[in-house]
Amino acid sequence: MALPLPAALPLHAKPLVSDSLALISEYLPSPLPLLGVIDRSIPIPIKQLVAEAPLNRVFAEAIAEGEFDDFEGRRIRLEANGGHPGITFGFWAGRLRVLDGPGEATIRGSLSAFKTLSARQQDPDQLFFQRRLMIEGDTELGLALKNLLDSLEWDLNIRQLLFF
Repeated sequence: MALPLPAALPLHAKPLVSDSLALISEYLPSPLPLLGVIDRSIPIPIKQLVAEAPLNRVFAEAIAEGEFDDFEGRRIRLEANGGHPGITFGFWAGRLRVLDGPGEATIRGSLSAFKTLSARQQDPDQLFFQRRLMIEGDTELGLALKNLLDSLEWDLNIRQLLFF
């Protein structure tokens, strides 16, 4: 017979559950090789179709205010540890664009670090000092992007991402 869980406590707040999930995730194989295969099989036009409009909606106010103007013609890559999956984007003619190929700067980290960053659950500087995120290539460009994203008020909510 299963014991009812109190509705007030989130599931991850229970030590037994969180410890069990941590142990299981430590021994499960990494999803990155599978995600890399999927990433490499998706053509760039499809990635552009799926990612550009939501990115431009999320950052529309900052783009309109000229916050991204310093990135005109520059290429930055966000990449999961191991090289794939990843996405290269740039800023051209007032829009964020998904591009093919490497970036001038690469921000690399685990999927959980990017999730933490996008949810704004932890200061980006902490993620870099903890080596959960790393900048390679043109570090000045990577730091400028990090500082811009840190200074903006943005929220990755599902409605903006799903074209509502």
